[in-house]
Amino acid sequence: MESGQRNIPSYLALSIFNVLACCFPLGVIALVCSLRVENASGTGDFDRAANASRLALILNIVGILVGFIIIVIVIVIFVLKEKESY
Repeated sequence: MESGQRNIPSYLALSIFNVLACCFPLGVIALVCSLRVENASGTGDFDRAANASRLALILNIVGILVGFIIIVIVIVIFVLKEKESY
């Protein structure tokens, strides 16, 4: 690693997981931000890379929470409908 480069996390794997398993719209936006981190780091624009990294992390966290909440709501609705049928 060159001494002029900083190691800024891109959260690319987390973004891909978010797209596939949690919340597709927020995951896609987080994926774009993750790719911006890679691009900005490659060109040496570390401020822009750090901002995109922070945004990717926030979007991934929100996407995972939204996905979890949706899954819980669907399970609760399913259980309530099963109880009504008895």
